[in-house]
Amino acid sequence: MTYILVTNDDGVNAPGIFALAQAMRQLGTVQVIAPSKNQSATGHKKTLFQDILVGKAIWPDGTEAITIDSSPADCIALAALGLVAWPPHLVVSGINRGGNMGQDITYSGTVTAALEAAIQGVPAIAVSVADREATEPAAYTAAAEAAVHVARRVLEKGLPPFTVLNLNLPAGNDIKGIRLTRQGVRIYTDEMERKGDVVRIVGPEPGGKFEEEGTDLWAVHNGYASLTPLHLDLTAHRFLADLAAWDITL
Repeated sequence: MTYILVTNDDGVNAPGIFALAQAMRQLGTVQVIAPSKNQSATGHKKTLFQDILVGKAIWPDGTEAITIDSSPADCIALAALGLVAWPPHLVVSGINRGGNMGQDITYSGTVTAALEAAIQGVPAIAVSVADREATEPAAYTAAAEAAVHVARRVLEKGLPPFTVLNLNLPAGNDIKGIRLTRQGVRIYTDEMERKGDVVRIVGPEPGGKFEEEGTDLWAVHNGYASLTPLHLDLTAHRFLADLAAWDITL
C-alpha cells in the first residue's frame, strides 16, 4: 500500500492541508504531521537542542494528525527520526494559502518541508495556490486534484536525488493546464511599522516579472499551474569560471 506523508506551514487546522490530505487518499494511506500553529515564512528552520512539544489534533472527519510546535522542516526531520512510520513513498507539503514562486522558495516553510524530505531521501512535492483569501477547503479543490495528478507521476517515475517539485496554482478552480517552468523573479515592497521599540514587517502581496514566459510567475499569472523542479545544490555553476578568474589566493 502506498504511504504518503502530508504536512504544511499554515498549521494543522488550515483548510489547504485538509483538502490535500483528503485528495491524497485516492493514492494510498495518508499520515498527517503538521505545525500546531501557523509557521509561514519560517524557511528551512531546524530546531536543535531545544524541547519541541508534540501533540495530536482531530479533524472534523475524524482524521488524527500529529502536531509539532515548531517548523515544517522540523515536522519532516522528526518524522524521519521515528515520530511516525518512516520512510513514506512520498511527502506532499501544502496546500499553502498564497503562492510560493521566485525567491519565495527561500522563505517558504511549504517548500522547505519538501526540501527536508529530499535531504532524508524521500521524493517530495510542495503545493501552493496563489490566493491569500482562500479560507475554505472548497477553494483548494482544483489545487488538490492537480497535486494528485503530479503525485501519481512521481510515485510512478520517482525523482532524482535532492530534487523536489514545486507546484503553484492560480486562484479559483478554472485552470487552463500545466506548464513546466523555471523560477521567476519576485519583487517585494515590504514596509516596516514601528511603535516604540516594537517593529513589524508588513506590506502588500509581492509582485514580480510576470511577462517572462517560461517562469512560474508567468504561468500562474496567465491562469496555468506551474511545475518547477528545484534542487538542493545552490551552487552558482555559471559563475564558477568567472570566480576562478578573480585569482583569490591565500
